[in-house]
This record gives sequence, C-alpha cells and structure tokens, in this order.
Amino acid sequence: MLTFAVSGCGGGDGGEKTGDGKAPASQPAASPRQGDDPDEGGTPISGESAKEDLAEVKGGGLTLTVTSAVRGQGGFVTVQGRVVNGSGEPWSAGEWRGDESELVKNGGSIAGASLVDNTGKKKYLVLRDTEGRCLCTRFTGGVGSGETVDWFAQFPAPPEGTTEVDFQVGSMPPAAIEISGGE
Repeated sequence: MLTFAVSGCGGGDGGEKTGDGKAPASQPAASPRQGDDPDEGGTPISGESAKEDLAEVKGGGLTLTVTSAVRGQGGFVTVQGRVVNGSGEPWSAGEWRGDESELVKNGGSIAGASLVDNTGKKKYLVLRDTEGRCLCTRFTGGVGSGETVDWFAQFPAPPEGTTEVDFQVGSMPPAAIEISGGE
C-alpha cells in the first residue's frame, strides 16, 4: 500500500510559481510515505506527520515518542512512533521484548509493550502471529548512538468507548495516549 501525505501553509491557491517555474520554497511538495501499512512490515518515515505527537517519554538515554494510535476495523489498535538513542552507545532493545519466554524469538523488539486501560482495568499485550512473533517492530542490529528509528506495535482494541490508555514498554515511564479512529 502506498499512501501520499500533503501538507501546506495558509493562503494562495497553490498555483503560484517563482520566476524559474518552480513552486516557492514555502509550499512543500507532496512526499510519499513508504511502508505505512504495518501488515507490509513497514513504518512511516520520521518527520512527515502533520499531526502533533501524542506523547514523549525519556529514560536511560532514550527518547520514545508515540506519534499515533489508531483503532482499525479488524479489532486492533496500531500504535506508531520513533525512538531516539541519545545514550552515547548502541542499544539492543532486549529489555523491550518482554519477559515471556515465547517472546525471546523476537530478539530486540518492542514486543513487551502494553496498553493499559485504567478505567476498564485491563492490560493489552502486543498481538502475535501463529509462530509467536510479535506484530511489532524488531530492532534488528539494534539502534546506534544518535540514531532515530521508527516503530509500530499492534494490540487488541479496547472497547469502543475507551479512547485514553497508557502505553508502557520496558522501564520507560508510562505515556498517556489517545486512540483515534474506529467505526
């Protein structure tokens, strides 16, 4: 699936041109978002979202940002974001894969993440395929110092009326996020 994102700033009809026939620099061109569909194994490219980040937490030299949490038609929620390694050394994400022995096969991943519905008093774990692999990003080779990596994780959806949950992974502080979408 290929999706296009377009953003623009106020006024004008978009048909303005400079003397060389090009659009003025203040009008960004549309740019493709590659791999937006988690089912295709991709995640959105950093910095292209026109929306505000939902949450940001820091710990151990890492900055975890949640950029979206969208309820899908199939009874799941896809949470996406990015992690920045500012620790000064490579990071393997081993702590984020979770404690369950089945999750060891996921290596360094975000498989140990959860959504917590404080109102409904339920915890939702990352979905897995029939072989126990998470429906989430695997940080193959780790994340180098100074690198930014996009991630995603899919969870069972809380009830329709539940829109506020806490996202939690490893020893990072919980991040309060709002789920959008739904039917």
